[in-house]
Amino acid sequence: MNKTYLSLAAAALIAAGCAPLAPTVGVARAPLEINLVALNDFHGHLDSSKFTYKSAFEASEKTITAGGIDNLAAALQAYRKEDKDLLFVGAGDLVGASPAMSSMWADEPSLAALNMLGMDLSSVGNHEFDQGKMELLRKQKGGCASSLPAKACKLDPAFKGAAFTYLAANVTDVASGQPFMPAYAIREVKGVKIAFIGAVLKDTASVVTASGIAGLSFGDEAEAINKAAADARREGATAFVVLIHEGGNTPEAFDQAECSQLKGPIVGIARRLDPAIRLIVSGHTHKGFQCKVEGRTVTQAQMGGHVLTRIKLSVDAASGAVQDVKVRNVPVVAGQYPADPKVADYLAAIKARSRDALARPVARVASRSVNRKLNPAGESALGSLVADAVVEATRAEGVQVGFMNVGGLRADFEVGADLVATFGQAQVVLPFSNTLVVMDMTGAQIRGLLEQQFKRPGDDHPAMLQVSSSLRYRWDNKRPAGAKVVPDSIFINGAPLIDTSTYRVVANNFLAEGADGFPMFAQATNKRDTNIVDLDAFVGLLAKREKALNPPAAAVTTAPRIERLN
Repeated sequence: MNKTYLSLAAAALIAAGCAPLAPTVGVARAPLEINLVALNDFHGHLDSSKFTYKSAFEASEKTITAGGIDNLAAALQAYRKEDKDLLFVGAGDLVGASPAMSSMWADEPSLAALNMLGMDLSSVGNHEFDQGKMELLRKQKGGCASSLPAKACKLDPAFKGAAFTYLAANVTDVASGQPFMPAYAIREVKGVKIAFIGAVLKDTASVVTASGIAGLSFGDEAEAINKAAADARREGATAFVVLIHEGGNTPEAFDQAECSQLKGPIVGIARRLDPAIRLIVSGHTHKGFQCKVEGRTVTQAQMGGHVLTRIKLSVDAASGAVQDVKVRNVPVVAGQYPADPKVADYLAAIKARSRDALARPVARVASRSVNRKLNPAGESALGSLVADAVVEATRAEGVQVGFMNVGGLRADFEVGADLVATFGQAQVVLPFSNTLVVMDMTGAQIRGLLEQQFKRPGDDHPAMLQVSSSLRYRWDNKRPAGAKVVPDSIFINGAPLIDTSTYRVVANNFLAEGADGFPMFAQATNKRDTNIVDLDAFVGLLAKREKALNPPAAAVTTAPRIERLN
């Protein structure tokens, strides 16, 4: 082709309006805005409940009624009108330790409600393992083969499970070496591939029943998250969000912007993560915060659906990397947004289905509240009452001493003005359906068990067992860990403890396996699961005391069972 022809061709192109393109100069593209809403520690709170908080923007503490699936739905509906691509995510304990209206149906209505709310992804929490790994898989996949046969599929015989995906990067099936659940999931939003990575506290095995998680390993959170991030990057992910059921505490307000005083396990985890991870949605500690840890944003939305965390990611349009994170914790208040009729109707239907069972009277009591707050010695009125109840329920087994863990008491025992306690009011105290296990322990083992309250791995705070009226002892805070119980101060039924004698003891099946940091229970012998549910024992004691014309349960006062020196 000669030069003359080329010149003529160029002229023709120009005439046609198709001149060759000039070299382009890079034009900066505005960052993409991606919106998330996060929820943690919902614990099956279908209905609204009391929320007491101190805001960074108000002078005094407030108590309001907040949460409830109807109000959550209304808020999410409004947020989605602002951004149709919004994602709703969780950080574990969405179910478990739930109020009666959820737990009486094996938490199935809570999962159905979260499906209706459009939850997309969540990490598992330790309470998702309360009834064992197979029950967790049922909650994910659906079906009726359950460890809770009296509750499962009684609300809906065609239970379909969670429509959202549970994530657990650090939970491994030991036999296969594979993740028990997906480690991460990638969602493409506005052209950006975002990897959501889930994890649960590595100490989960210490706070759930061992038999339920047999064959599972709970690994280091940061290591598992970093591995998952690398795997997701190879699949094209350019932005990364961690959903983790582990948390921390701060004295700052739940809505304090970029709080800086966060302490706890989540801080150490955050510092070890891949630099590309700019957002960590946490849970477990039931605290609301929106903090910065070495440039990373770490959030938590209190518990029970009282608060939602609104999150805005600014993402570089060219690289897909997160440039900035803005968060805002907002209370979920009734009437703030137009209702979502479908979810409001569902809540009304669940209330109607549950009403008769929850309203069933069980006993008349003498006061409106029995408190679970510990006194300086580590004893509470409610803990003492439940410990007495488990002994009373197993007295025919020759039981002499009863124990109850503080973490198993999920709420104060509160009744209405008529002083008639209902099943629902009792159930909210003991929602786990734990059974009572009787066992033999030597006096030396009981002494060692009491010392384990003060010698907690990685925790300087005691975890006091609640004890039945048959047990008395003193402890001295000035004595070293491992020797805090005052020698010769332990009495059982008025007689000094004898190290070489054998005593019949009762505790719930969770403690009986050595969980909650009390491995001494695992050394007990001659164990037998009575299959008596702790809630039934509690209700039984309330009714028995009323029938015997003794002071009703809420009025009973006894001499201190645990005494503290110094």
